[in-house]
Amino acid sequence: MKLGVTVFLEEYSSKFKNKRIGLVTNMTGVNESLIPTIDLFNEHPNIQLTALYGPEHGIRGDAKEGEKVESFIDKYTGLPVYSLYGTSKKPSKEMLDPVDVLVFDLQDIGARYYTFIYTMAYVMEACAEYGKHFIVLDRPNPISGLATEGNLVEEDVRSFVGLYPIPNRHGMTVGEVAQLYKYEFGINCELTIVPMQGWTRDMYFDQTGLLWVPPSPNTTGMDMSVLYPGTCLVEGTNLSEGRGTTRPFEYIGSPFIEGYRLAKNFNEKKIPGVLARPVSFLPTYQKYKDQACEGVQLHVVDRQKIHSLRIGLTLLELIAEMYPNQFEFSKNQESGKYFFDLLAGTKRLKHLILQGNKNQFLDECSEQLESFNIRKKPYLIYK
Repeated sequence: MKLGVTVFLEEYSSKFKNKRIGLVTNMTGVNESLIPTIDLFNEHPNIQLTALYGPEHGIRGDAKEGEKVESFIDKYTGLPVYSLYGTSKKPSKEMLDPVDVLVFDLQDIGARYYTFIYTMAYVMEACAEYGKHFIVLDRPNPISGLATEGNLVEEDVRSFVGLYPIPNRHGMTVGEVAQLYKYEFGINCELTIVPMQGWTRDMYFDQTGLLWVPPSPNTTGMDMSVLYPGTCLVEGTNLSEGRGTTRPFEYIGSPFIEGYRLAKNFNEKKIPGVLARPVSFLPTYQKYKDQACEGVQLHVVDRQKIHSLRIGLTLLELIAEMYPNQFEFSKNQESGKYFFDLLAGTKRLKHLILQGNKNQFLDECSEQLESFNIRKKPYLIYK
């Protein structure tokens, strides 16, 4: 198993010997021995590393979700670190002046809400505008490259958690997504993908032999990643998605829920690949900080059978039915908009959940997925 960064250093670096290189990365940008790509580039005789660029959570992963990150000088390399999650998410001309080539090395988690793939889109747009070469050092999709789930984002709810019409679980690597951006969505930058060697589409991350580096504070491991395309929708409600606990996106609950009753009702649905267990938890930050919550922990029994979106929607539909006077979709007080709509990629889903019609939505998803899978096929790199 060779990551894109290793293949780049072995086969591509000499081609860029006289180019000024910028690196879009964070703590997940490491080789198979966990040596940071920043260090590998900074110490390489053929690479002139001149600038660093950090996504959400910052270049060292020390910022919480949604927290703005400032630009600064990196104390280890002395290089400027330009924030792509601060006043602007798209690099300006001034931010790209120090470089000829931008290299992208970030670990995605395979769900459309995860902002790294939109950081990549904005960087590609800037590269097209300012004549910079864009290179993607490819990494595994940790939840495999086979399964897809969900609907395509509608135009009136596009955002930084759903910028393009891709499904909740897209089944692509970042290199494949970059090709989709260029050839289907018209981001016409000069693009080079450096593929991995030894990865196949059926592999989950724990089958690669690689060591897991969490891409953000709440990406805790495989079970969380498998469930996330469905349970991330909980963020758009007044339920806790388990942030501030050791099991984010596996714990779902609130102070008004009876955990035993919810677990029993959920398990009676007999959803393949998952079981619910009643839990009590006390979030240390975010929703219901320091308040006793009850709910469920979702346990992955068979990830090959998991349909995470069905799991997430079933849970929301159950809670809406059991607690109609307490359950709510969260509304932004300033804009009056629902964050749930941005996550869902449509304004219809919240109404279908309240009506108990999630299956209608899932049926519609099947048609959209068929179209998407045909559209993405030319850009798939791995067998």
